[in-house]
Amino acid sequence: MFTGALIAIVTPFRNGKLDERAFGDLIEWQIANGTSGIVPCGTTGESATLTHQEHHRVVELTVEVVNRRVPVIAGSGSNSTAEAVSLTKHAKQAGADGALLITPYYNKPTQEGLYRHYKAIAEAVDLPQILYNIPGRTGVNMVPSTVARLCGFQNIVGIKEGSGSVQQASEIASTCGDRMTVLAGDDALTLPMMAVGGKGVISVTSNIVPSEMAQLVKAFLVGHIDEARRIHFALSPLFTALFYETNPIPVKTALGMMGKIDPELRLPLCAMATETKSQLARALKDAGLV
Repeated sequence: MFTGALIAIVTPFRNGKLDERAFGDLIEWQIANGTSGIVPCGTTGESATLTHQEHHRVVELTVEVVNRRVPVIAGSGSNSTAEAVSLTKHAKQAGADGALLITPYYNKPTQEGLYRHYKAIAEAVDLPQILYNIPGRTGVNMVPSTVARLCGFQNIVGIKEGSGSVQQASEIASTCGDRMTVLAGDDALTLPMMAVGGKGVISVTSNIVPSEMAQLVKAFLVGHIDEARRIHFALSPLFTALFYETNPIPVKTALGMMGKIDPELRLPLCAMATETKSQLARALKDAGLV
């Protein structure tokens, strides 16, 4: 249902508040450059420090600006099942096309707990849902057998697989087949994951090079493997540079350098260190972005 290069879009702030104009401009730029879908309120969107009111507004504004031109998949996950249900209900009410649901973080549920968490959301909200597995940030890995149990729910349509394991993505694709769309959760693994059955990526790098990420995925999906590999290698320095520090610190800094947003972050995230900022600037200059 959801394929291609989708963007895990940043949430721009100005003076502590959502910068609605900059956010709208980012969305327009993304759509003009071939991005396949907009994913607001994810980790890259600093969802952890948005109030519920802000979270709702970001989703509503995204739906409004996109105006059905591409899918909107609203981040609505939480470490509280009840809160995830509430946020997902709002996403549906706001007109989002789907929801992205991160695995519960910090409380480290068992595999049975993960299954029951997602089952509860799927049964509570009739909206296409994408699971999001990123153990490096949540402290829990959702294993392929749990994903296989969940793909039996009609409205659980995909997974953003960010474990860093191509083997894990391969097992999910092999086990679930067409019932579960696998999307890379790590830009550097987009190409390898598509080689084992993935259908695209929910991308951080698309924030700064939307056209190139879209071309990479499209080239692979239409069978132009050499072209996809060429783009992958060309973008590889950016894949590294955007994770010199915790995401989304580098990507917001990069967008600031490119004049797209005010690179304001919310504590506990803070400005990049001088050394890594200089390294990021060199990578952007080498890529012709600044």
